[in-house]
Amino acid sequence: MQQDLFDVGLAKRKATLGAKYVEANLAAADDFTRPFQEAMTAWCWGFGWGDETIDPKTRSLMNLAMIAALGKMHEWETHCRGAIINGVSTNEIRAVIHVVGIYCGVPQALECFRVARKVLQEQGML
Repeated sequence: MQQDLFDVGLAKRKATLGAKYVEANLAAADDFTRPFQEAMTAWCWGFGWGDETIDPKTRSLMNLAMIAALGKMHEWETHCRGAIINGVSTNEIRAVIHVVGIYCGVPQALECFRVARKVLQEQGML
């Protein structure tokens, strides 16, 4: 693992998901899961999110669309919170969900709306 990618990734991950959330995930890692946590932090967050070509808000919008397409709603919820931290508005979340409905189907869009409503209510945005 390249330490510089891990360090960049850790900073990006904390900036988007919150230091408390990230530190709890890393603290919960054991000998079995720690190598994945470290690699994911370096690769996804260091290499991917560390590329400044795409700003964090745009990257969050992209992630919401891609994760929705995969149907990974636990991760979608996490990244919905991160998207809000990165400046994504309620209207922009709605627009992403509309695109999800068009390309991935209405049932998936409905799942996204359910999760988004929960997150937006928790954040006092609805």
